[in-house]
Amino acid sequence: MLTRYLRPHGWRLLVLAVILAFTIAVQISTPIVASRFIDEATGDGTHRLLTVLALVTVGLAIVRQGASLADTYVAELVSWQATNALREDLAAHLLRLDASFHNAHTPGELIERVDGDVSAVARLFSRFVVYVLGNGILILGVLGLTFVTDWRVALGLSVFVVIALVVMLKIRAAATPLSAAERQASAEFYGFIGEGLSGLEDIRSSGARAFVLRRCAELMRTWISMTSRAGMRGYAMVASSSGIFTLGSVFALALGAMRYHDGALTIGAVYLIFRYTQMLRHPTEQIRNEIQDLQQAGASIGRIANLLAISPRLIDGPRPALPSGPLDVELAGVSFGYDPDTPVLHELSFRLPPGHVLGIVGRTGSGKTTLTRLVPRFYDPQKGVVRIGGVDVRAVGLAAVRCRIGIVSQDIHLFNASVRDNLTLFDDEADDLRITAALQSVGLSNWLRNLPEGLDSLVGSKDAALSAGQAQLLACARILLQDPDIVILDEPSSRLDLATERLVQQALVRLLEGRTAIIVAHRLTTVSMADDILVLENGRIHEHGPRAELEADEASHFSQLLSHAREEIDR
Repeated sequence: MLTRYLRPHGWRLLVLAVILAFTIAVQISTPIVASRFIDEATGDGTHRLLTVLALVTVGLAIVRQGASLADTYVAELVSWQATNALREDLAAHLLRLDASFHNAHTPGELIERVDGDVSAVARLFSRFVVYVLGNGILILGVLGLTFVTDWRVALGLSVFVVIALVVMLKIRAAATPLSAAERQASAEFYGFIGEGLSGLEDIRSSGARAFVLRRCAELMRTWISMTSRAGMRGYAMVASSSGIFTLGSVFALALGAMRYHDGALTIGAVYLIFRYTQMLRHPTEQIRNEIQDLQQAGASIGRIANLLAISPRLIDGPRPALPSGPLDVELAGVSFGYDPDTPVLHELSFRLPPGHVLGIVGRTGSGKTTLTRLVPRFYDPQKGVVRIGGVDVRAVGLAAVRCRIGIVSQDIHLFNASVRDNLTLFDDEADDLRITAALQSVGLSNWLRNLPEGLDSLVGSKDAALSAGQAQLLACARILLQDPDIVILDEPSSRLDLATERLVQQALVRLLEGRTAIIVAHRLTTVSMADDILVLENGRIHEHGPRAELEADEASHFSQLLSHAREEIDR
């Protein structure tokens, strides 16, 4: 993962390495200059030499701060660009995964995967390799110069450094599973919050606020527990390294004082040993921080890798496109169930000729919507074949199938964007004249004229609010712009009053002209424009034939449904 996303930023990482090497050189040099200053100040150093040494020390400090600023800028630039590329790949991967995956995972959980887990690896992308390597070199450089000053002190400090690193690595190995559990608890919490917000009206109306709050408390309690346990392991790393280096500092000062008392070291050399002891603590803590970040990022990387390893159940077929021209739809012996052991559809076989409209009716749960989800290949049947234009849809690329199909459902999704973007789905090349003509075709021209900013008005704002009926009409205009060969209407008027339904019906008539269409309806008036009717019962075809013939046949199931519907209206 590091190789894949950092390769495009190789030259920036090289710049980062150069800056880090320069910073290390400055860090090592500064105590040497300060040590010389102390020796000269306590000896016979001239005022001129002391002034030069003081200015050099100040200059090195300023240069080091400037290098740190440049280092931070380059590292953050690499981090953001690399992690944004990873976010983009994750989002694209989620869009490729089939509907069964999304049914099993809440939007909140997936958002936490795409953003939360990626944010946890941001520092790893920008700094881990360079910083661990750089600080390792700094430790070796400091120990090497300490050996030049006094090998006894250097040997003792080396032992402390090795002990500190071994302890930190062992704590890190034990803490990684706890960090994974913490990330999972976070994902579950956000997944529940996403569900709660999407079902806010139902929660309020059913008085389920107490349940939501209780469940929130349970999830947060678990999250806090996991966070505390992972945090305590992290603090153990901090405390252990701090304790070890405190002992190291005592050892260095004691041995330095003894060597100074024996006349083997100058006061400047003692300061240099003490300063290098302190400097050893900083890079070791940096490595500790990187390891701690790796501990947290390791869990996130595992979750990201697991997500990327999930293969879509639906794969592109070898054919690049469906046949051109009008398309028919055929199901041959199709059986399907969301759970393979529990079929929803059983042995469905029918053919819808090009340009014809099929109305599908039946009780709730009879499989009407499921049937329509097989046509654009949101799912593949466990048995049988779905053909469009005489071609098995599994033999064609997914995008090539779906670009020929338009869907209008009862739940219209509108984006927090302009009217234009909602109609074109963010296609900047769409012609405004075509957009205006589409709105006029579905009866929204007056609505458009009343918008203060026209097509640039923000949907959902005070000036561009939409009723349920207008949202349906907007969806019809969206399909007109798409200009598909097949249109699927899934309960398009189930939530509309009769007056609004008539407006939508008029728009649908224009939408279906010259197109093959499937209409799923509870209200039987919605299928009045259908050429054929298919009645589903418990996932099986109960009745199928021309609408006019079934309507005229009093013994037909469809005719009886119409009679019941008229009786309900009369009541």
